[in-house]
Amino acid sequence: MNIYFSGSIRGGRQDAALYNQLINELKKFGNVLTEHVGASNISNEPTDEQIYQQDMKWLKEADILIGEVTTPSHGVGYEIGQAIAMDKQVFCLHQTDKDKALSAMINGAPAIKCFEYSEVEEAKKIIQQIFS
Repeated sequence: MNIYFSGSIRGGRQDAALYNQLINELKKFGNVLTEHVGASNISNEPTDEQIYQQDMKWLKEADILIGEVTTPSHGVGYEIGQAIAMDKQVFCLHQTDKDKALSAMINGAPAIKCFEYSEVEEAKKIIQQIFS
């Protein structure tokens, strides 16, 4: 199974360690096409157009999109919308935090299954449930 993991990159490097832990859990269930999202350093070499082309290619190859949507991101929202348009299964994880409310456009979309969690171990259990 090809898994597209989506998380904020330009606005969410503070979440890289969390993303990496989630990606490592996802790797138990398939090939994570976007493993770089969990890296502490993101290369500045590709152009924005190259990034777009590569991400769209991976999204087309993916069977499922798992998004960590606690940190708002235009790119993540776009990827989720494209995944829905491609009839991909979409699951979003969101940390329960009073300072960061989940977007109604994500939480209210019938094609997206959203899960709240407070600790990374809880998020890993949610991932296990998604793939069971």
